[in-house]
Amino acid sequence: MAIAREAEPVGSMHEVREAGLDHEDLLAVYRNMLMTRAIEERGHILYKQGKIPGSFYTGRGNEAAAVGVATAMGQEDVGTPLHRDMGVHVTRGVEPWRIFAQYMGRADGPTQGRDGNVHMADSRLGLLAMVSHLPAMLPVAVGCALAFRIREEKRVAVGWFGEGASARGDTHEAMNLAGVRKLPVVFVCDNNQWAYSTPTYLEYATEHVADRAEAYGFEGVVVDGNDVLAVYRAVSEAAERARRGEGPTLLEFKTFRMRGHEEASGVAYVPPALFEEWGKRDPVVRFEQLLLSRGVLTPWSRTRCRRPIPCRPRRRSSPT
Repeated sequence: MAIAREAEPVGSMHEVREAGLDHEDLLAVYRNMLMTRAIEERGHILYKQGKIPGSFYTGRGNEAAAVGVATAMGQEDVGTPLHRDMGVHVTRGVEPWRIFAQYMGRADGPTQGRDGNVHMADSRLGLLAMVSHLPAMLPVAVGCALAFRIREEKRVAVGWFGEGASARGDTHEAMNLAGVRKLPVVFVCDNNQWAYSTPTYLEYATEHVADRAEAYGFEGVVVDGNDVLAVYRAVSEAAERARRGEGPTLLEFKTFRMRGHEEASGVAYVPPALFEEWGKRDPVVRFEQLLLSRGVLTPWSRTRCRRPIPCRPRRRSSPT
């Protein structure tokens, strides 16, 4: 039996305006989703060419959840995005050329070539580099929230994890402390239906991961993770509650992993029908169609938004 509240979709432009998004904001969200997908598609090509060392992970199908969360975060908030949350880095302002430098282990990347190709962040943008794809960063996010409480700062920490990672003790410890202290933290579960090759029905016994929030003393909300506006509104509401001193929220974004756990493992264990089903709910196409239907996006602005990824500015040679 489900316990968590299920968020309603954003059904009208009036609701969009009430959420605080104007015409330019909507186009920025669209551009960031396109940029996120384009970066990972080109990164995948480089990986197949042998130019990216190690494994390669993508968040294809997860763009709405990543961009929606980052758009709702305040400038002074902090977060611990994981390997399928490229949209967070893009939205917070990490330049695409720096992301490619990170992919290829170059000194110009956010970690200056000293960490794995997806273990990146820029603390100047409120992003903390992950140490693991498991929930090891949730206690870090809770620690940030505790610091904000002690300093009496109206800031919020956002911690990401996958539904498979919810089975580990780090998740329990982080949520228990956050609930007891009513800390300003938003827990974001990207439920993409597979923990490596394990389907959700073998991962947890509740109907939703968010159902667990009640046991920790705060609200759990289930959100359509392929609806970027629903994601944005849910995060905005959770962040405002946290700033008011009302404690954490667990947001579960239902989405789908359209690639393998990492590129080398493939997706042979996933029923093909699921790809067809979730492909019809592609978050980028879905948002584009919404904007076109409401007149926010026109053929001209669509072309502008889809312009190529900007390269690093060339340095001019010194005059001789």
